[in-house]
Amino acid sequence: MNLVTTRAPAPFGRVLCAMITPFTRDGALDLDGAQRLAAHLVAEGCEGLVLSGTTGEAPTTTTAEKSALIRAVTEAVGDRARIVAGVGSNDTRRTVEEAEAAEKAGAHGLLVVTPYYSKPPQDAVAAHFRTVADAVGLPVLLYDIPGRAGTRIEPETVLGLADHPRIVGVKDCAYDILGSQKVIARTDLAYYAGCDEYSLALYAVGGAGCVSTVANAVPAQVRAVLDAYDAGDTAAARRGQLAATPLIELMMAAGLPGTVTAKALLTELGLPAGPVRPPLLPASRAVAEGLLDAYRSAKSGCQRPVDFSEPVR
Repeated sequence: MNLVTTRAPAPFGRVLCAMITPFTRDGALDLDGAQRLAAHLVAEGCEGLVLSGTTGEAPTTTTAEKSALIRAVTEAVGDRARIVAGVGSNDTRRTVEEAEAAEKAGAHGLLVVTPYYSKPPQDAVAAHFRTVADAVGLPVLLYDIPGRAGTRIEPETVLGLADHPRIVGVKDCAYDILGSQKVIARTDLAYYAGCDEYSLALYAVGGAGCVSTVANAVPAQVRAVLDAYDAGDTAAARRGQLAATPLIELMMAAGLPGTVTAKALLTELGLPAGPVRPPLLPASRAVAEGLLDAYRSAKSGCQRPVDFSEPVR
């Protein structure tokens, strides 16, 4: 077994925000808001932005809207951040079309989710990713999220895909740190934690960074955890991760999709967000107030308990 002994390079930076897609009050794409939010996130420490992922409401935005979003955000942030476009679907042909459109619009990389609903076997999963990566000239992150896709990208499948020159990493939402470590140890793929509660743990065993939904609200705090770890101050990294735990739980694990909670909190903070598109529904007033309390705790570094169970029921 050829074990990799150094951390894999982070092709899009260490701290990527899974950015929400701002909409106007009537539900149209808000490109001005997207530019303002993107500039804010980058100024606060995000090295990359993932557009049109799950948090970006990819299932309810069109290819034309996705391309317009890439162009607007790229214009807003210039060379200060890398732009990764979510292009995955359950149709290989449509995924290729969206990948080509994202490349033409100026994306720096692609995020490709496991084909969902149809539950393809592992050889078909691998063929899907190779087909997409063969069709474009951009680096590709595999998006392993079996809880939503219904199908895992098994570690052996990832190992088999690691030889593709444009498959450079994984957004890891599989909650299998042993499987992740096996791939990290044997390849130079960049593993990004896609679940905020997992960011420090994966980074500590050689992960490349994170693709964070919580960074929509507290980008500087998300970055500070990895900065502290890189500086050798593991105690500060631990404190920062634990201080953010109430906010992470309320945003990501309290019964609502991350895009719903992120948009509710950003609205409270006066940042561009707008409504969610159906079938999603907006967060209640009680949830928004709980989010704001947890946000203030994370910003202050407090670890006092936050009651996040009541508002979402």
